[in-house]
Amino acid sequence: MAEIDTSGGGGKHKGGVRSKKLSTRVDLTPMVDLAFLLITFFMLTTTLSKPHAMQLNMPKKVDKKDEIEIGECQVLNILIDTLDHVWYYEGLQVAGLKQTEFAPDAKDGGIRKVVLDMIKKVPNTCPLNSKGAKREAIVLIKMLKGARYENMVDILNEMDITGCKTYAIQEPDPIEVEAVENGGTVKSFTKETVVQNQ
Repeated sequence: MAEIDTSGGGGKHKGGVRSKKLSTRVDLTPMVDLAFLLITFFMLTTTLSKPHAMQLNMPKKVDKKDEIEIGECQVLNILIDTLDHVWYYEGLQVAGLKQTEFAPDAKDGGIRKVVLDMIKKVPNTCPLNSKGAKREAIVLIKMLKGARYENMVDILNEMDITGCKTYAIQEPDPIEVEAVENGGTVKSFTKETVVQNQ
């Protein structure tokens, strides 16, 4: 509380009556107590934000009984190189290799749009499987030698965001590595080599 110290001198002197000088001193002790009370109150009544960890839905191990037949029309291959470029092609043979980016605001919509388009396209264009059910998209992720771990996390995030149910991380084939190094074209490999690698 504020206190006023009135112990200053006063009284008469030769020239007349001298006015009393008042000195004011503010005691801040109660203010400090009040501040600590408020801090304690808000600490006890506020709900602290809990840290949220990203849940990574890794594909389950497939039992031999549950093996699924794969049609060429349902496979999307994604290759990530050392320069953070994302390459992709559809099917089981390296043909029509295209380049895109991670950013969804890219000109072509980025890899997210590619995956979403594939998920929508496969059930409508692929023939039914042997059990008579519609097929679903399968994404094969392949990290080239020297690719950054951050990019693998980014592509797994894209799988989670797009809701892709079936995806796997695989080693790239030599023909895929050569295609990326040549800017999307395969030069030295023949059709027989493609068949042997599969």
